[in-house]
Amino acid sequence: MKIYTRTGDQGSTSLFGGQRVSKADLRLEAYGTLDELNCFVGWLVALLPSSTTKESWDTERAELADVQDQLFRIGSHLAMATDQEDPQAANWRAKLPALDQQFVARLEKSMDRMDADLKPLKNFVLPGGSTLASATHVCRAVARRAERNVVRLFEEADLDSHSHREIARQLNRLNDYFFVLARHFNRRAQIEEPVWKA
Repeated sequence: MKIYTRTGDQGSTSLFGGQRVSKADLRLEAYGTLDELNCFVGWLVALLPSSTTKESWDTERAELADVQDQLFRIGSHLAMATDQEDPQAANWRAKLPALDQQFVARLEKSMDRMDADLKPLKNFVLPGGSTLASATHVCRAVARRAERNVVRLFEEADLDSHSHREIARQLNRLNDYFFVLARHFNRRAQIEEPVWKA
């Protein structure tokens, strides 16, 4: 199968179900930013050290694999035409992978576990410290942009279903997760995280 189809050469692409839209469509901006975030998460995973008998990185590796899976699920829902645009949209939507309703609970459990070993915050944290923490802050910043794009899409397209609210909730919590994960990486590296002292 060829990767190139030439169907997008004039600046349009297909949503799930086949409807053609402009590549400047807000949906493309929303799930395109999720794709960008997923790439950065993949880079972060590649930066993780190999687990040894002394030190394991398996927990972080498994959590980030879970994040990548959920980002693909969210992206597939964003790439779906609305019922108003396509009368067959409900049929196509039924074929999509379900949003994991326990994703937020898992993120919160992970944050609580990591937070138990962190110093209380007394200043704003600047992005940086270890290489892993710095890469994680990039993920956090891109996740925030993805969240803004998704919220803008929902508001301008007047979308307000349970799945749309769940997507916004999951992306909001993911931002928090990356922040705590960056602090966790600096702690594991025994590097004092940079703080902003106004």
